[in-house]
Amino acid sequence: MRLYLQVTRNSKPIGFNYQSYLTGAIHKWLGNNEHHGLLSLYSFSWFENATVKNNDGIMLNDNSYFFISAYKEELIKQIIHGIMKDPSICFGSEVAEIQIKDTPLFATTERFLIGSPVFIKRRFDNNLKHITFDHAQCNDYLTESLQKKLKAANLPFENIKVKFDTSYTSPKTKLIKYKVR
Repeated sequence: MRLYLQVTRNSKPIGFNYQSYLTGAIHKWLGNNEHHGLLSLYSFSWFENATVKNNDGIMLNDNSYFFISAYKEELIKQIIHGIMKDPSICFGSEVAEIQIKDTPLFATTERFLIGSPVFIKRRFDNNLKHITFDHAQCNDYLTESLQKKLKAANLPFENIKVKFDTSYTSPKTKLIKYKVR
């Protein structure tokens, strides 16, 4: 299930490293819950249809939005309830409208476009390593992460594989800072 959240304009530019603000808003909407600090069984996109304002950050427009996806309907309902209590997100922006989309039926093989960066990390000899799309084992690690989440959700995970599309013409790596205040 997916929520599309249309947002209002922001009052001042939102810095490019804003992911932690969306995370904070979602955790606020979830309230005190069993999901905090555990393996995330939901995902969310970055803002769509935003305008870059010089090097200051982004400005949201009348048609800006982001989405949240989750396999559990209860989690989606909890987020909606939280939004109804406090729709604020960050920098003066808030949720203006909610659209709910049911989970589509998937074929044996699907191609997905991502709504936010893919973040893969692994620990090797007590060192944390960030894995990028060009790493020899990135698809193995990506599959391992997906299978772990499916297993945690009590969904079938055997024989499930995921990989980056090597035919994509312009893959890139982006360095971001998380929780920059």
